[in-house]
Amino acid sequence: MADYFVHETAEISKGALIGKNTKIWHQSQIREGAKIGENCIISKCVYIDFDVKIGNNVKIQNGVSVYHGVEVEDDVFLGPHMTFTNDLYPRAFNSNWELVTTLVKKGASIGANATIICGTTIGEYAMVGSGAVVTKNVPAYGLVFGNPAKLKGFVCKCGRKAVKIGDEKDKVLMECTVCKTTFYLNKDDYGLLEE
Repeated sequence: MADYFVHETAEISKGALIGKNTKIWHQSQIREGAKIGENCIISKCVYIDFDVKIGNNVKIQNGVSVYHGVEVEDDVFLGPHMTFTNDLYPRAFNSNWELVTTLVKKGASIGANATIICGTTIGEYAMVGSGAVVTKNVPAYGLVFGNPAKLKGFVCKCGRKAVKIGDEKDKVLMECTVCKTTFYLNKDDYGLLEE
């Protein structure tokens, strides 16, 4: 008997690996070779393409498509109807297309209806605003929104706004405005901040 839950309307291909205590809900499809970690929630009408790798404790909300070439690390949140791409030059008649990969790092959150253009990395604990179109890498703890998405600030691990409280040689010391946790950013990443 499986140690994970699959709703009777979901479709799981042979060869897909599903971790302990994961829940796969109504009308979702998991393709062959997909690897889903433990304690994940795969909500209604989610599509996970072949060979996609998803970590532990990931929450994927309704209507999300995770295409071949995407890797999602632990503790990631994918908001309702956000999507990924995997081809920079899509044509229906092109049989010789090139796969372009995407990485979503640990703890990142992507808001509802956001689009992540392939070839990008979403940094650890970064936050992508709802409806954003991400066309370039997002640094760790970065807050991006808009079309195209721009770096507008930094957030704490808890998701709340963080502010700069100090400088060191190659690092910037940040503090959460709510929980008061402090953490360091790479100074080059902090320098990407757009007003």
